[in-house]
Amino acid sequence: MPTFNVRPDIDAAAAKLGSTLGAGREIKRLPEVLWEGETVEMLATGVYVKGNGLLAMTNLRLIFLKHGITGQQVEDFPYGKISSVQWASGLLAGTLIVFASGNKAEIKQVPKQVGKDFADKLRMHIATGSTPGSPTAPAAAPVPQQQDVAQRLATLDQLRGAGAITDAEYQDRRTAIINSI
Repeated sequence: MPTFNVRPDIDAAAAKLGSTLGAGREIKRLPEVLWEGETVEMLATGVYVKGNGLLAMTNLRLIFLKHGITGQQVEDFPYGKISSVQWASGLLAGTLIVFASGNKAEIKQVPKQVGKDFADKLRMHIATGSTPGSPTAPAAAPVPQQQDVAQRLATLDQLRGAGAITDAEYQDRRTAIINSI
């Protein structure tokens, strides 16, 4: 596994990748597209539109970065705009489908386990109404309806049951949901 020495958060996420083949240039260029205070939590390789690139999950948004010789392609999906996530897996890889602001983005050829982890973390965000890695829901979140709270708690239970989140994360998210009432 190559060492990139970009930033501690990016290096840690890159170290968890099975292979960085086709994404080395993007990993090195990732700091150029990050916002101030934005940190990288997970990385994956994939194909979006017609280019191989890097999928980055940060504390604020999901980013697809393709840095080629002649140009750069960046598309981001702020968590507040993501309405749904789908994961379709094949033998070795799969497709992560993100529905955001009425658009559908298909990131193909994502390694199987990494893609499942991405989908689970994105679903957790949708279920809890907070960005991945944050301990509580945003202060400006609207007061949820009782049915919405029950649905969010049920989804949270499913994530813990599937092993997608730890017991500590479960307790933090559950407390955030209860406190949002």
